[in-house]
Amino acid sequence: MSTIIPTDDPWDALGRELDLWAAQGRRVRLWLRDDDAIAPGDQLDRLEAMAARANLPVLLAVIPLLAQENLPARLARCPLLRPCQHGARHLSHAPAGEKKAELGSHRPASAVLSELAEGRQRMRTLFGDNALPVLVPPWNRIAPALLPALPTIGFSGLSCFRRFEPVQPDGLAIANSDVDVMDWQGGRIGRRDADILAETTRLLAARREADQGDDTLGLLLHHRDHDPPLWRLLDRLLAALLAHPAIVRLAPDALFGAVPSLEGGARAAIMADCPGASSASGRLNDLPPEDAASHAAQPDRR
Repeated sequence: MSTIIPTDDPWDALGRELDLWAAQGRRVRLWLRDDDAIAPGDQLDRLEAMAARANLPVLLAVIPLLAQENLPARLARCPLLRPCQHGARHLSHAPAGEKKAELGSHRPASAVLSELAEGRQRMRTLFGDNALPVLVPPWNRIAPALLPALPTIGFSGLSCFRRFEPVQPDGLAIANSDVDVMDWQGGRIGRRDADILAETTRLLAARREADQGDDTLGLLLHHRDHDPPLWRLLDRLLAALLAHPAIVRLAPDALFGAVPSLEGGARAAIMADCPGASSASGRLNDLPPEDAASHAAQPDRR
C-alpha cells in the first residue's frame, strides 16, 4: 500500500500524506477542542480570532463549578465557541503517585455522578440551550463503569483522547481528540512545530492504511496555556490543512450528531454572526516560514 515519501520537511510530509487521502477520494474531517475555559480574557479572545480566521467552531470545555459569571456574555458574542462541560471542578481525587483523575474509580459512582449532575445544572444556568450535552473528562480520564449512567443525567456525548475506546453505551456518542499541541512536562508550553506535524502525519498515514472511507482529526488545545509560537503554528497549520482538498470542516454539533457537517448553508449560518472570518488559502509548503523558537518535544497526555 502507498506510503508517504520520506522528507526532511515536516510540512511537505504532511502535504504528501493528504495528497494520498485525496487521491483515494477520501476526506479527513477536521475539528477542534479546547479545554479548561473559566473566564474571558486575552487568551480566549485569541482563540476566538483563530477560529474566525479558520471558519471553524471550537468545542470549548468549560469547568462548570469554577466558571465566572461573565463568561456566558462573552461567549454569546460569537457562536464559534461552543461550550460543553469539563468535569465539575477539575480536581483530582486520585491517590498520590497515580495519574490525575476527577472522574475515576477512586470515589463511589454515586458521588461522581452527583457532582457531574451539579455541574450539568450549572452549565444550563450559565449557557441555557447553548451548552452542548457533551462531557469532556479532566485529564481525559473517566471510569468506564460510569459511562452507562451519563445519558441519565443529560449527556449524549463524550470526548477523551484517541486511545480511549470503551464499550459504547446506548445514547452516548464518543468522539476523541487526536493530537495534543501542548508540552506539559516541558513547562506547559507548545510542543515543537515539527513534532506536532510529524505526529499528525503518522496518525493520518496509519489510519489511511488501516481503514476505508473518511475519518476525523481532532486537535486538542488549551488556550490559557498557549504561548506566541504555538498560536502562530496553529494559524499556519489550520490555514494549510483547510486549503487542502482532503480536509473538510466539522462542527462540534455535527461531531455529536446534532447538525449537518460545516459546509455550505450550515457553515454560512454559523459564520454569519462572526465578522472578520475569512477562508484559509495556500498550499502547505507555500505558507510563511515558521517561527524560529523551539520547545521541548514530548507532551504528557492530559
